Amino acid sequence: MSERALRRIPLDKYVDLKVDYAFKQLFGSEQNKGITVVFLNAILKRTGLNAIKEIAFVSQEVGGEYQEDKQSRLDILVKTQEDELINVEIQLTNQYDMVKRTLFYWSRIYNSQLQKGMGYNKLLPTITINICSFDLFDQTDAFHNIFHLYEKEEKFRMDDVLEIHFIEMNKFIKQWHEKTLDPWNNILARWLLLLGMVDARKKKIYAEIYQELEALAMRDEQLQDAFTVWQELSQSPDEFLAYQSRLKYILDEEAKLDDVKHMAEKEGLEKGKLLEKEETVKRLFKLSLTMDQIVEATSLDPVVVERIIRELSSN
Repeated sequence: MSERALRRIPLDKYVDLKVDYAFKQLFGSEQNKGITVVFLNAILKRTGLNAIKEIAFVSQEVGGEYQEDKQSRLDILVKTQEDELINVEIQLTNQYDMVKRTLFYWSRIYNSQLQKGMGYNKLLPTITINICSFDLFDQTDAFHNIFHLYEKEEKFRMDDVLEIHFIEMNKFIKQWHEKTLDPWNNILARWLLLLGMVDARKKKIYAEIYQELEALAMRDEQLQDAFTVWQELSQSPDEFLAYQSRLKYILDEEAKLDDVKHMAEKEGLEKGKLLEKEETVKRLFKLSLTMDQIVEATSLDPVVVERIIRELSSN
């Protein structure tokens, strides 16, 4: 395959696949199901008899943390041939509630299997995969961390029903630049390079990543197929408009969170009186910020913030 056959559009025209709209068009479409299967097997390290061979996309909404919250639609939810449920979420902005929100969504998906008259022993494993464009765990340099339920002392697994993955793209890109990753022998690495080539927030395109992907695609048919879909998505006026609209919304929300943090610092919340802090918590809550975001912005004890929100919600 020649460079001309692959590179049909200028690099600066590619959309950022870490924006959830673009991500779902590539990995959440029925017509691209084969690409999604390869991507999931790469993340879950499944091969041979254990590999995912077939998936069905599931339309799934989960409720918010509070009664008045709107329903939240998951990015991608699939059911495998073994009836496992796998949720994939792409996160461009750090809202400082990633871990708790993940556990909340996981519990709702797991619970959704239970039907009237169904025994608990029929509940099947539920897997959540989070791909984050920010650093999450300071305790490790690993870009891919996997969590299960383990016994504290002897470390044996309680059950296989819970499996949660966090992939941190910043750490991945750093390791790729340091040449500690080999995408020629690591299938996940080549797919993450696909996600990492464009950085819409920084308005940056990594030409060196494209060059690596170009060479990889000559030997990887699924990767080549993904490139074709990516190019078509980037060239479609309607799709590009929808992508730009979604990106603007995400960046605006990110700016709002930064403004809130700046406002909190300016008002000297950490040294102010409790009454002043309570009023600020109320204002932030009315701006639809989550409890974790308010805690991050105010540096208040989570118990205090929870009490204020509970009192406000009951009025």
